[in-house]
Amino acid sequence: MEIKANAGNIKMWLETINTFNSTPDFGTTRVLFTDEEVKAREYVKSEMRKLNLQVHEDAIGNIFGVLKGTRPELPPVWTGSHIDTVLNAGMFDGMSGVVAGLEAVRLIQVNKLKHERNIVVVVYTSEEPTRFKVGCLGSRAMAGKLDAEAAKKLVDDGGNALYDVLQKLGFPVQDFDKVPVKKGSIYAAVELHIDQNGVLEKAGKPIGIVKTICAPSVFDVEVIGRQSHAGGTTMEDRQDAFMATAEIALVLEQLGRTSQSEYTTATIGKVQVIPNAVNVIPGKVVFSIDIRDCDYDYKNDLIAKLKNRIKEIADKRNVKVNLTQYNNDYPMKCDENIIKKLENACEKENTPYIKTISGAFHDSMLVGEFAPVAMIFVPSKNGISHSPEEWTNFADIAAGTDVLADTLIELANEI
Repeated sequence: MEIKANAGNIKMWLETINTFNSTPDFGTTRVLFTDEEVKAREYVKSEMRKLNLQVHEDAIGNIFGVLKGTRPELPPVWTGSHIDTVLNAGMFDGMSGVVAGLEAVRLIQVNKLKHERNIVVVVYTSEEPTRFKVGCLGSRAMAGKLDAEAAKKLVDDGGNALYDVLQKLGFPVQDFDKVPVKKGSIYAAVELHIDQNGVLEKAGKPIGIVKTICAPSVFDVEVIGRQSHAGGTTMEDRQDAFMATAEIALVLEQLGRTSQSEYTTATIGKVQVIPNAVNVIPGKVVFSIDIRDCDYDYKNDLIAKLKNRIKEIADKRNVKVNLTQYNNDYPMKCDENIIKKLENACEKENTPYIKTISGAFHDSMLVGEFAPVAMIFVPSKNGISHSPEEWTNFADIAAGTDVLADTLIELANEI
């Protein structure tokens, strides 16, 4: 392309989206369907229209900005990501992929590049599990794994069901059965994202081409012991819910560290100790477990071992442990044809790259259930993400956008 991606455009879009933020003094917080997230949605749709994209939304709130091709009857090519965040996050995770998609379609238009297939910029609803505890709500529904009945059962901490929130905001919930995407109806999908573990920065490479997207299994765990006096209860007589939790945590870490898979992570990120008093032995602890792997069988093996060890700990410490599993997603292998096109685009742009694994999950993981997918990573400073310290240079996103635009055009003209 003669005209290259403009880092200034990327900066402007990202900084404007970042103004829709409920915690401006402590990072970026934009939770699904809050006022800030709804306003950010409206802004992105307005920017899509400025780029002459045809904009529509589905029943779960996925946003589609369509750049018409010369043969719109053909299955389209998708790109995009999400604009919701975890609590007190940064301004790049997800949003970089959305604005890169906007800049890519702008480049295609200003360079007057013909394309047969439609090219669609997608904003997926709620990639983060912040509000309803399950991630990738929009792409999950597209993959046929979240229907209207499931949306009625997904409830946030305030008791609001996802279905009711959608209905209140005016989304066409009566058309929930139209959200799933038929396999073969999307030709390809390419998502740009920031690198979230520092591999690119350490390697000194501006582009990562993702081989596999790791998939999560998420649990809530409730450990029930006996609440009693810290001084009056002997060490032998205790049914300490927290100490049982601590032992489970160490077992989880040990299983994660000794996994034979190419990439495994195991995390406890949220803990509630009850009653949380200095001189009281906790009678209950509620915490989360997040297990991810690039191999489904290794992940399931780890989960089975963990459940066995939890039973042993519960019996030994005379506590009860309840596990609630929210999902057990499949890792997604990226499409070799798209990977090859990404490599060719990097060589065309004279941009060095490495192949890598995504330990974080992304909407592409579920889009891959019905379409060939691939991902482009751009460097993040110190590999930090989900933090106010998250930072990616706008020029690095622009370099990734050039590769993205080249690849979208190749795919859109492949018949």
